[in-house]
Amino acid sequence: MRKGILSLTATAAALALGLTACGGESGQTTTSTSSASATQAAKAGKIGVILPDSKSSARWETADRKYLEEAFKAAGVQYDIQNAQNDKTAFQTIADQMITNGATVLMIVNLDSGTGKTVIEKAKSQGVATIDYDRLTLGGGAAYYVSFDNTKVGTLQGEGLSKCLADKKVEKPIVAYLNGSPTDNNATLFKNGYDGVLKPKFDSGEYVKGPDQAVPDWDNTQAGTIFEQMLTEQPKIAGVLAANDGLGNAAITVLKKNNLNGKVPVTGQDATVQGLQNILAGDQCMTVYKAVKKEAEAAAKLAVALAKGEKPTAGGSVKDPETGQDVPSELLEPQAIYLENVKDVVADGYVTKEDLCTGDFAAKCTEAGIQ
Repeated sequence: MRKGILSLTATAAALALGLTACGGESGQTTTSTSSASATQAAKAGKIGVILPDSKSSARWETADRKYLEEAFKAAGVQYDIQNAQNDKTAFQTIADQMITNGATVLMIVNLDSGTGKTVIEKAKSQGVATIDYDRLTLGGGAAYYVSFDNTKVGTLQGEGLSKCLADKKVEKPIVAYLNGSPTDNNATLFKNGYDGVLKPKFDSGEYVKGPDQAVPDWDNTQAGTIFEQMLTEQPKIAGVLAANDGLGNAAITVLKKNNLNGKVPVTGQDATVQGLQNILAGDQCMTVYKAVKKEAEAAAKLAVALAKGEKPTAGGSVKDPETGQDVPSELLEPQAIYLENVKDVVADGYVTKEDLCTGDFAAKCTEAGIQ
């Protein structure tokens, strides 16, 4: 797997410029200015970024924030990154403050399309360029959209669960779905992807369709409650299509209570430390790795160009299903991760060996070839 674009040389150069950043705990504001290139930064305008939360997935704070900061610092632009912590009112307030404080580019990860649309429309009305990051805001009309091929993510999950069930030689397995938030367009795309793989198997009778439920706000606590109810109603669930690692871990926790962990394959997404440890332990069959560094760098490149008054071109486009309009887009390729290639995620620098290979996982990391 290729490393991200941002090199140590670029980072060193950014530091040499005397860039400074100040930030607090997860969910706090991070801003940056460059004293050595204040004039250039002022001319370039300011970039505002709103992340969605820090509860549904660790990636927003541990990966996206970090990589966006690195890219903005390397470019020598002013930026302000804040986290709405799944609060729709806070999301709108943050956007208003960023615009008032001089943001000329606004990049958002919407909490839902309704809130996102309101923010984007207000930004556009004040001449602020807009970018949908990771999640498309339906009907929002953002100038650009940067994400992964999310239908492909779901396809990899469906193929992964099929592979794991085949490895266990399960006949006519009952498969349960723990889908993502119903207000997140990505969750719809993921489901389209894994339905494309699994529905033909349900239709043919090779698999049996089990409980199928969305988890509001990607809330892991609710996911645990939902899955416990599923297992009570259908004790013979033989496979769980969980839309991300957090939901997958919620299901695994319930399976452990019933001595079924490792026996019932569970999928995931995001290649979190927890998800990868569950794979090393044999409790999760796979996850989907999305090289967030590449996503952040692609989005930052567009944002910096817009802040400088340029009109960048995107590599492709995505049709907004509500408006029918094509949104200029950059879509990156996801990768399926199983036990045999967990080491790829470490080699790519997305998680560190120190974080992953703690305690009992040290021996398992060695067995998995993690250097």
